[in-house]
Amino acid sequence: MTQSPAPDFRSALAALFEVLKTIGRPAMLIGGLAVIARGVPRLTIDIDAVIQGEGLDVDRLWEVLRRSGLEARVTDAEEIAEERLVLLLRHSASGVTVDLSLGWMQFERDAMERATTVDLGGVPVPVATPEDLVVLKAVAWRAVDKLDVTELIVRHHAGMDLQRMRRTVAGFYELLDVLERLKEYDLLVSQALDEA
Repeated sequence: MTQSPAPDFRSALAALFEVLKTIGRPAMLIGGLAVIARGVPRLTIDIDAVIQGEGLDVDRLWEVLRRSGLEARVTDAEEIAEERLVLLLRHSASGVTVDLSLGWMQFERDAMERATTVDLGGVPVPVATPEDLVVLKAVAWRAVDKLDVTELIVRHHAGMDLQRMRRTVAGFYELLDVLERLKEYDLLVSQALDEA
């Protein structure tokens, strides 16, 4: 079944994933559009993706992005990319903003290997699995992320390894020194399973 994002996302998605194909590095869609691709109806205003940072020629990446109509949306984008490992972009033709993260963690590398291709408006893109999206959302933990965690678990719980997800989330919480958040995560998962 072909799923379709809002029409203005199609050309930006096509440009971004043509760039990633040209660069030839593992990459995947994350964020709101990935949640939509996994069957959760919601709104989003941008595209979030991650590309494997190890061995990446960032100067070449910027060059290919610019040739494809994806430009820096802030004046100090290259400095921000070096400091925060994210390229802040705008697709010039559609105006859609794109955050392209440089993934260095083992979790990100593993998640890119697990990603599966989803057709979004005629653009085949690798998308993070529902399990990996839950982990990413549990780390971000804004109000919208909590809603996404709930909806992803309601829709996909039967195929999820909930224990692996919890171990991974707990590892991130320990690293971030927010281990107390695990109780809230457990409660949210329990409520989502009751709702499923």
